[in-house]
Amino acid sequence: MNKKLNLRKATPWISAIGLFVIWELIVRIFNIPPYVLPTPSESIMVGWQFHDAIWMHAIHTLYTTLAGFAIAVVFGVVLGALVGSSRAIYDAANPLLVGFNSVPKVALVPVLVMWFGIGTVPAIITAFLISFFPIVVNVATGLATLEPELRDVLRSLGATRKDILIKVGFPRAMPYFFASLKVAITLAFVGSVISETVASNVGVGYLMLSASSKFNMPLVFAGLLVIAVMGIVMYEVFNIIERRSTKWANRANQST
Repeated sequence: MNKKLNLRKATPWISAIGLFVIWELIVRIFNIPPYVLPTPSESIMVGWQFHDAIWMHAIHTLYTTLAGFAIAVVFGVVLGALVGSSRAIYDAANPLLVGFNSVPKVALVPVLVMWFGIGTVPAIITAFLISFFPIVVNVATGLATLEPELRDVLRSLGATRKDILIKVGFPRAMPYFFASLKVAITLAFVGSVISETVASNVGVGYLMLSASSKFNMPLVFAGLLVIAVMGIVMYEVFNIIERRSTKWANRANQST
């Protein structure tokens, strides 16, 4: 049992190392120039060489991402609760939400620059816009799929609509909510980096754009690796919170 558990914990590391080894071998075997595709070892060395600059830009990107993500959580939960608790609101809001999500967020960055100027604000808003939809949809789904029979039983026991929503609906929607957080946090990084490449003079996106203009592809890939690591870390943070907060929903998987 312990061997199986240890193997499961080691699997992500094994797969990551295997990917880097394959990447390294492909570049070296086919003699691909560094300005086209650098090896992971080159990217890591350049990342260490510029670690002060990368650290500064990474902190800024993390800040804008978490700020936009936090706003998305607040608005997403509120709107998701409204949409999921009322069929009329769901029918009215669903086409608007789908249409909003269909608009490429990169197309909105120039508009945000016109409104708020170049800098941090457009990055925060872009992170919010791109991570907002999954939270709304998952919270609304979790509330809307509450069994009608359960609602009838609770009402027969004297529960009001507010009681059902707060005491039963929200706890039942928690697995949906945490699933949306894990998706939304990775999307928030995408939004921040997109905005930083278009309308910022700081952040990992700006660093990558500046490096690509100088054909410094190892630095570009170093920036990509930093974004990937931050995304993985934040994903795992919410994964841990989910496992501890919704053990009742995952008890069937605890023995596997």
